[in-house]
Amino acid sequence: MTDTIAAISTAIGESGIGIVRMSGKDSIDIGDKIFKGKNIKSLKDGENRKLIYGNIIDPEKDEIIDEVLIVYMKEPYTYTREDMVEIYCHGGIISVRRILELILKNGARLADRGEFTKRAFLNGRLDLSQAEAVIDMINAKTDKSFDVSLRQLEGRLSQEIKNIRDILLNMIAHIEVSIDFPEEDIEDITYDDLEKDAKVVLDKIDKLLNTVDRGRILRDGLNTVILGKPNVGKSSLLNAILNENRAIVTDIPGTTRDIIEEYVNIDGIPLKIVDTAGIRDTEDIVEKIGVDRAKDMVEEADLIIALFDVSEELSEDDKKIIDIVRGKKSIVLLNKSDLPAKLDEEHIRCLLPDKKIITTSIATGVGIDELIDTIKNMFYTGEVDTSNQIIVSNMRHKDQLVKAKKNIEDGLKGIKINMPLDCIEVDIKNCWDNLGEISGDTVGEDVLDKIFSEFCIGK
Repeated sequence: MTDTIAAISTAIGESGIGIVRMSGKDSIDIGDKIFKGKNIKSLKDGENRKLIYGNIIDPEKDEIIDEVLIVYMKEPYTYTREDMVEIYCHGGIISVRRILELILKNGARLADRGEFTKRAFLNGRLDLSQAEAVIDMINAKTDKSFDVSLRQLEGRLSQEIKNIRDILLNMIAHIEVSIDFPEEDIEDITYDDLEKDAKVVLDKIDKLLNTVDRGRILRDGLNTVILGKPNVGKSSLLNAILNENRAIVTDIPGTTRDIIEEYVNIDGIPLKIVDTAGIRDTEDIVEKIGVDRAKDMVEEADLIIALFDVSEELSEDDKKIIDIVRGKKSIVLLNKSDLPAKLDEEHIRCLLPDKKIITTSIATGVGIDELIDTIKNMFYTGEVDTSNQIIVSNMRHKDQLVKAKKNIEDGLKGIKINMPLDCIEVDIKNCWDNLGEISGDTVGEDVLDKIFSEFCIGK
């Protein structure tokens, strides 16, 4: 925390502007060493928080590196609550690299992954859930997932967690008073009071947990597996949804041998589409590996799109696919409806009575719009209001909420049978601690390291 850190904050590659940033007590001094303004003698002569025009120079060679705009910002009103300098140079690989090398040569060190945001957290600028929202915003795949992350960055989840922990803290305080000062003229907390507060906590935790599945889909994408026997139209379906020729399509069965993954935005739903190898018994070692991977992907899927070829009679491979999709959230496509029908559609409907069945001809585009509408209707009943609702999209947060729920449920059991207050207090304190790991109030260093290791270096 005492070092001055630096990193490139824009993506490496051709661009109009590149940004190199520094944070730490020496950042302004380092900036002053390498910057020569057009109208000022020193960087410090410029105004705080205002862009200054000039050149980055190598002080040893008195050589111009690039023409830039630079800004320095005095703590504590910065992203990290430390002194910061940002340099806006020409985009591309060379300029930003040379400027970063010059900064490191003059006393800074290269920032670790997420270290700017980690310092913002450690210095009290953000809590941990807000810091995690930063990387979620960077990785957002749709407007809705970005909005969910933005609400979290604004502190809405943090405030709700704080409200719940305040109730728990009040319960703990009353219990400790009752235990430590039994003879004082202080109103004892009753088991009825504890039960009432515990039920409020449980209800609030349940409401947050009820948003997890939708939040995970918004954050990570709806894991959708396309399943079917070889040459049934799986890769054609992938291409049709993506509206591009992503997968190779041939009349030769077994063309797709490995997993192909792509993302597509369907009215705010980030759809992670997985095209799999055709399900069949095969002696081809490579294809067999692909088939095994396809079966593994099915177990992790949020949605299965199962394809059947209506121009062929039901095969043993088709029957295996029917067995796979039973009991799973799935949509059935009866494909190749433009060809003479040999498959008894009513038989499929009897075998899978609880599934949405759509007749399609992927080659001609028939049924694709109905498939898209079905996916939307299955996962969104009406429009999702991401502007006001608190949605839990982070699996770490879910894990802590699940632990906290178990704690408060154990506490409630103890309250209902009038267990000693010190035993009940243990469960309530554990609940308070587990919720504190979401906001970072009770988190360990190993958890912090894992979280910030997922960031890019410049953030």
